[in-house]
Amino acid sequence: MRHIPSSDTVHAKVLSFRDALIPTGADFDRDRWIYVPDHYSEYRYILGTKGRHPLICIGINPSTASPGCLDNTLKSVQRIAAYNHFDSFIMFNVYAQRATIPDDMEPMLNPSLHLENMKAFEWILSEYSAPCSVWAAWGAVITKRPYLSSCVRDMVDIGNKYGAEWYTAGSRSKAGHPHHPLYLRSDTVLDPFMDIDSYLNSLR
Repeated sequence: MRHIPSSDTVHAKVLSFRDALIPTGADFDRDRWIYVPDHYSEYRYILGTKGRHPLICIGINPSTASPGCLDNTLKSVQRIAAYNHFDSFIMFNVYAQRATIPDDMEPMLNPSLHLENMKAFEWILSEYSAPCSVWAAWGAVITKRPYLSSCVRDMVDIGNKYGAEWYTAGSRSKAGHPHHPLYLRSDTVLDPFMDIDSYLNSLR
């Protein structure tokens, strides 16, 4: 299933992250899943499983996945998390707007949506014992919109505040972009992303 944004997010009703945490009664197993907002909409802050030791995976933007209905990318994330001895996974994204094809993402940053997305990221990191393991998995799609690299910089700054440890999986591109999860083997081992600051500087 493809999700095409119905409008730019500035013209959509977007809940703050705190308001999105309030349950609406949507039907899924809340003892197993984290899903914010807890219903399908034009944006998604968080999707994952509950555990004590999650792998936090960072893609570019959400597609159609929801609790119990993972797409192939999320299935790959789940398998690789398990292989690397994590008891759960959390899918987060550089930008929260839903769009199956990145070319459908809005051309301009919505500062309000980005701010709430960063609040969601900080909330994730604050919920677990440091250091959290964060898997950079956005691929070359980071170049699709000029605002995406600055969003990642904000995430790295928040991660530094909480002592997050960054990783990649699979070979990186010639430009240094981390590999997307979709076509990785289930037994792929995570590699420390030691040069993430240098990588971000190369995106300027």
